[in-house]
Amino acid sequence: MEQRDYYEILGVSRGADEGEIKKAYRKLAMKHHPDRNANNKDAEEKFKEIQKAYAVLSDKQKRAAYDQFGHAGVEGGGAAGFGGFGGFGDVFEDIFENIFSGSRSRAGQGRSRAQQGSDLQFNVQLSLEEAAQGKETEITVPRHANCKVCDGSGAKKGSTPKKCQTCDGMGQVRIQQGFFSIQQTCPDCHGEGSVITDPCTNCHGQGRVRESKKLNIKIPAGVDNGDRVRLGGEGESGVHGGPPGDLYIQVHVKPHSIFQRQDNDLYCEVPISFATAALGGTIEVPTLEGRVSLKIPHETQTAKVFRLRSKGIKSVRSHAVGDLLCKVIVETPVNLSKEQKELVAQLQESLDSSKKTHSPKSSSWFDSVKKFFEDL
Repeated sequence: MEQRDYYEILGVSRGADEGEIKKAYRKLAMKHHPDRNANNKDAEEKFKEIQKAYAVLSDKQKRAAYDQFGHAGVEGGGAAGFGGFGGFGDVFEDIFENIFSGSRSRAGQGRSRAQQGSDLQFNVQLSLEEAAQGKETEITVPRHANCKVCDGSGAKKGSTPKKCQTCDGMGQVRIQQGFFSIQQTCPDCHGEGSVITDPCTNCHGQGRVRESKKLNIKIPAGVDNGDRVRLGGEGESGVHGGPPGDLYIQVHVKPHSIFQRQDNDLYCEVPISFATAALGGTIEVPTLEGRVSLKIPHETQTAKVFRLRSKGIKSVRSHAVGDLLCKVIVETPVNLSKEQKELVAQLQESLDSSKKTHSPKSSSWFDSVKKFFEDL
């Protein structure tokens, strides 16, 4: 009987690359797999034919020999044998993943093993002052902890888990699917290798119970919004004697009415009167440690920034301390009385008499505007 062309069997061209060949094979193998075509001899034969073609075309050396000599070039090379799966196990793994939903863990590895508990996160909201100075507080954390009645075993006190009879303690079972034999997680012990026949009444066989634990925590000075503080071993309890997870305190700093923080520096805006800006003076400005005096030089312009060294926040990672930067804003008087308006008008008239002397920036700007229009 004349053998069919392997490229024709898979429905690909002779110039098809490895990806195209694999894709075509997967599609046909899924379609004609014996488990999807029970008692269908034609599907079984087609599946064998598809396997045989793929075994050759997926192997570079065999494919080269086949392209040059046809079937004669690969006969006796193992392509015709159906007993082994050769170098295309990865394809069958993809097929198994679609057909079966069970685990493919190795035998013997499903036994009960210690597992570390999960990490937990707890959010703490602080004021800027608390973040800068640090804070000690008490929190209540909900978590899973080892059952004290059964000491985490899940079995009733005085009893122990029994070896699973279904998998003989291996945690895996072997299932025959048509031509294939695969391993899956044991459905009775769920991979543990043992079953609890007499569960603990306190934890219902889980080995852990839900509890709320109170903890006294210390937030270090200098933490910023988004920082996390780690408390080792204060997370979920481990499974089967495994170590507990960690607890992470997530810091959220509330907005402040006066200060804004950038790294370890603080920023604030300080309103000053026109008279103070023009004549100079001393004003009080706030810091996180109390009030300090700030000297304003005469003829200070609005938006001028004054730096107060080491009046910011101490770094949580070093001994460095940030600065406080005060931006002065010259405030225009409002709600003036008639007499006050007259005085301001007199002052303005006096200043206008020698504008370039008293308002150099204004004079320069208007000179530039005048020149701009003249050049148009």
